[in-house]
Amino acid sequence: MIKTSPKPVSSSAIDNHVYKAFPNDLNAHHTVFGGLVMSICDRIALVVSERHSGKTCVTASVDSMHFRAPAKDGETLIFKAAINRTWNSSMEIGVKVLAENSFIGEERHIVSAYFTFVALDESHRPTEVPDVLAESNEEIRRYAEAEIRRNARLRTRKELKESRT
Repeated sequence: MIKTSPKPVSSSAIDNHVYKAFPNDLNAHHTVFGGLVMSICDRIALVVSERHSGKTCVTASVDSMHFRAPAKDGETLIFKAAINRTWNSSMEIGVKVLAENSFIGEERHIVSAYFTFVALDESHRPTEVPDVLAESNEEIRRYAEAEIRRNARLRTRKELKESRT
């Protein structure tokens, strides 16, 4: 199989996906339910992975879902997602969520997360994905940091396996 040409981050990125929070999206503390935010992040990261790979993709893992601040009743959630790096069949997608007070235009960074997706072929087996063409300084930084997170995941998996034997 011939590996396809690297694709730029911009070819699959999602910038400013908007979700308006309503009362049915709130928990008992009148802030947006974290599970709702997680679900939207997963769906948006899926779109990025499928755009990049051109294949059906599945979520393999979620790393570092950090809730930095709550989103409040009536705020607008703004989701940003981009591919950070690829390996053989897997891809890391970074997602950032902002909460916006639409009346005054104030934004707060509320969530950061990293998702790993695997591309599947027609037989539902992992298949190769294009490399990432990191162009800007930020994309190059995210590309390098993705390898650090991947190594940590693999190290943890190995240590857990060894602890069970």
